[in-house]
Amino acid sequence: MKKIFIPMCIAATLASCNQENKQTVVVTYPETKKVDTVDTYFGTEVKDPYRWLEDDRSDETAAWVQAQNEVTFGYLEKIPFRDQIKNKLEDRWNYEKIGAPFTEGDYTYYMKNDGLQNQYVVYRRDKDGNEEVFLDPNKFSEDGTTSLASLQFTRDGKTAAYAISEGGSDWRKVIIMDVASKTILGDTLVDIKFSGISWKGNEGFYYSSYDKPTGSELSAMTDQHKLYWHQLGTPQSEDKVVFGLDKKRRYINGYVTEDDKYLVITAANSTYGNELYIKDLTNPNGKIVTLVDNFDNDCYVIDNEGDKLFIVTDKDAPNSKIVTADATNPAALWVDFIPETENVLSPSTGSGYFFAHYMKDAISQVKQYDYQGNLVREVELPGVGSAGGFGGKKEDPLLYYSFTNYITPGTTYSYEPKEGKTEVYEKSKAKFNADDYESEQVFYTSKDGTKVPMIISYKKGTQRNGKNPTILYGYGGFNASMTPGFSVTNAVWMENGGIYAVANIRGGGEYGKKWHEAGIQMQKQNVFDDFISAAEYLVDEGYTSSDYLAIKGGSNGGLLVGACMTQRPDLFKVALPAVGVMDMLRYHTFTAGAGWGYDYGTAEQSKEMFEYLLGYSPVHNVKEGVEYPATLVTTGDHDDRVVPAHSFKFASELQEKQSGTNPVLIRIEVNAGHGAGKPLSKTIEENADIQAFTLYNMGVKPSGK
Repeated sequence: MKKIFIPMCIAATLASCNQENKQTVVVTYPETKKVDTVDTYFGTEVKDPYRWLEDDRSDETAAWVQAQNEVTFGYLEKIPFRDQIKNKLEDRWNYEKIGAPFTEGDYTYYMKNDGLQNQYVVYRRDKDGNEEVFLDPNKFSEDGTTSLASLQFTRDGKTAAYAISEGGSDWRKVIIMDVASKTILGDTLVDIKFSGISWKGNEGFYYSSYDKPTGSELSAMTDQHKLYWHQLGTPQSEDKVVFGLDKKRRYINGYVTEDDKYLVITAANSTYGNELYIKDLTNPNGKIVTLVDNFDNDCYVIDNEGDKLFIVTDKDAPNSKIVTADATNPAALWVDFIPETENVLSPSTGSGYFFAHYMKDAISQVKQYDYQGNLVREVELPGVGSAGGFGGKKEDPLLYYSFTNYITPGTTYSYEPKEGKTEVYEKSKAKFNADDYESEQVFYTSKDGTKVPMIISYKKGTQRNGKNPTILYGYGGFNASMTPGFSVTNAVWMENGGIYAVANIRGGGEYGKKWHEAGIQMQKQNVFDDFISAAEYLVDEGYTSSDYLAIKGGSNGGLLVGACMTQRPDLFKVALPAVGVMDMLRYHTFTAGAGWGYDYGTAEQSKEMFEYLLGYSPVHNVKEGVEYPATLVTTGDHDDRVVPAHSFKFASELQEKQSGTNPVLIRIEVNAGHGAGKPLSKTIEENADIQAFTLYNMGVKPSGK
C-alpha cells in the first residue's frame, strides 16, 4: 500500500491557502499488483506490468475497481463544498428544455426534459393538437442508464424503429413499433453496433454491425463490419448481408435516398477516407456500383435528383465542396456544384435547398443555395457562435436551427427558406445571465510559429492577476472541430469565479484537411505543442498561473491531457483526463480501435512509428520521482469505445511513481460507457466531483452563491 500525505486546504480568497486552513489527510492507494509482461517491438522490449487490468471480466479487475472507487470517493467526500457545487449544478440544470419539432406522418414530434429527468422524453402532437408521451426512455431502466440512441420513421410515419443503449455501451438493440397503437412489432434486433437505421419504404430497413466477438463484448476486437437488410415481419436470423462479406471493412454505413431510389454505401478501414457505392433500388436486378474505389478522401451522397447525385467530398478540396455526378455513368467526371472556399464546409439540405455551413475561425456562417447551385442568401445569424440544424425533408415548409456560444444558452429558431425569415421558436430557459459574462477570441503562437485560435470565457470584471482558477479544454484529433457551445457545467464553473478556455488546436477540423493532417501520426506532437502553448499564453497574459491551471479533455482529448501532463508536469496544477486513449502501443487491439490508425499510426507499422508512439504514450511516459499535477482520471466500466483499461493502467503508473503530495485518483463510473446517453443525475455527480477536486487542489473556494 502506498501512502501519500496530502495537504488539503481551502483558501478564503483566490490566494494560496494559509496555515490555519490546512489539514493533512492520508491517502492510501490500493495495492496494484505488477505482472512480468513484456512485448518486443523491432528489437525493443517494453514492459506492461498492468496488462492484467485489461481483463474486464475478471473478479480481480472488479475488486481493483471497487477499491479505487472507495479511495476516490473517500477523498471527494472530504471536500467541504462538494455538495454546494452539486446543488448549484442541479439548480442550474433544472429548467425545461425543448427540442425542435419534426413531422412524421400524422404526428409532430419533439423531445423535452422537464428539468432533472435523466433522459429526454419524446412527445407527439396530432393534427387536432392533442399531445401525449410517445416514448419515455426514463422507463427503460430504473437508474436511467438505458438511453434512446436513435429513432427513425418510415416515409409514411406509420412505423418507427428505435435503438437503445444499455449502460452506455456502443452495442445497440433495435425495437420496432407501430406508431398509432405504440405496440411492439416482431422481434427486438440485437448486437448492432456503429449503425444507422435507414428505411426503404415500409418494407424494412438497413443497419450495420459486427459479428459478436469471442471473449469480452466490451473490449474484444471488432474488425469486420457488415451491412444488413431487415425485412419487416421476419426474424433477425433471416437478415441478409448486403455488403461486407467479400470486402472486409471496419466501418460500413448504408442509407436510402429520400426518394427511395438509391441505396448509398460508404465503406472505410479508418476514421478518415472511404469508398463510395450505390445500388439502384428501383431495379430488382440492380447491382452495387462503385463510385469511389479508394480511401484517399472523405465523400458521401448528400442528396439526389433522379440520377443526379450531389456528393460532398474533400477530393482536391481540403475544405470540402459539393459536386454532382451521374449515377448511370459512374466514370464521368464530377462537376463542381458548390465549390471549395477558404472556409470549411459542412452542408445540410431541407425545404428544397442546400445550406452551406461554413466555419471561419471556429465561428458559424450559413449560406443558402438552390438546386441549380445559385446563392439565394447568406442566413443572418443571431450573433457570433455556432449554428446547427437547417435540415429536413424537401417538402418541409419550415426548418429549425439552434444557435449558441460559450456564454449564450442554446436558443431554437424557425426559418422560412422561401423568404428567409427567422423567428425565435424556443428561447432557452437556462438560469444564466449572459450579460454578466464575456467571451473573447485570441490567436496565440505555437512552438513552431503556427497561429492557433482560442476562445476564453469568464465573468465580466475578472482581473488578470494570475490567480483565476482556469480550465483549458482541448481535443485535437479526428478532424473534429471545437465550436462554441453553452454548457451548464461550464456556466457554473464561471459563476464560481473560473475561466474556461478552449483551444482550437491542430488535429481538429477547424481549418479543414490540412489542419487535421498537421496533427496526425508523426505530426501528433504538434497537437501537444499547441495545447502547451495555449497554457503558456494564459499564464503569460495573466489570466492564470500554473498554480491555478487545470487541463481537461475526453477520449482523444484524454490522450491530449495525458501526454501534456507527462511532458510538462510543471505547467499545470490539475489534470482531468476523461475516457482517454492512454496506451498508444495497444489501443488498436481493443474493439474498433484499429480504425484510429489514420490519426495515430500503429506500433507495428514501422520502427519509426513505434518509437514515435512510445515517445508520447501516456502510460509509458510516467517517470519515477516526478511531481505530476493533482490528477482525477475519469472513465466508465462499460466504455467499449475507449476501453477503461487505458485509464486503469495510466492511473496505476501515476500512483506508483508520483512524487510530492498531489493526489492521483481514478473515478470509475459503474454501468456507464464513453459518455453518450449518460443519465443527467450521473452527469451532475461527475461534474460536481471534477470541479470540487479542481478547486480544492488549487486551494480555492467557489466564489458564487
